[in-house]
Amino acid sequence: MKRDLDIHVAIIEDDETIREGYAFLIGNTNGYKICGTYASFEEASRKIVHDNPDVILLDVELPGISGVEALPKLKKLIPDAHILILTVYEQEMLIFRALGNGAAGYLTKNTPPEKIVAAIHEVMEGGGPMSAHIARMVISSFKRNEATPLTRRETEILEQIATGKSRKRIAEELFIDLETVKSHIKNIYHKLDVHSKADAIKTARDNKFI
Repeated sequence: MKRDLDIHVAIIEDDETIREGYAFLIGNTNGYKICGTYASFEEASRKIVHDNPDVILLDVELPGISGVEALPKLKKLIPDAHILILTVYEQEMLIFRALGNGAAGYLTKNTPPEKIVAAIHEVMEGGGPMSAHIARMVISSFKRNEATPLTRRETEILEQIATGKSRKRIAEELFIDLETVKSHIKNIYHKLDVHSKADAIKTARDNKFI
């Protein structure tokens, strides 16, 4: 159990300057605490369970095991941790591999510092933050299949989920109750025969439902 109410953040980044910069930025923001910094997944794997972060900032290009390859390993080590990819890479295939492997969000390193901090808070609220152009890339990759089993509202909600918006934000923007959003998501999972946000997005993309 955590001893305080701060959001505990771990950073896996091989560039020492960038790693220390993020640690300074986040560690000096009220409500956030750096519980560990590591230069590689191999180093993190020896300590991260003990450090027990709520959120992990993960670079893609790491020495040894890459960030995308490390994702499922980290999810196995700390199932409840939210993992945010923070990288210079914007290739579509890499983005979908990261999301499919369990990433909760995908930010590029030119993201303003205050937005990185905001993204950590958003992911703790159930959102999946992405840089704006990454979100557009995700959406543009989907082309609608008219034989979709989803209703118009379910499709709309799944599209919003695919951009990384939280259930609360979707409810606010669509002017519906949070419980209604949850009910629609439950129906989406049932119709697509999936059990997670990542699988719903992947199945919808593969079948061009959104």
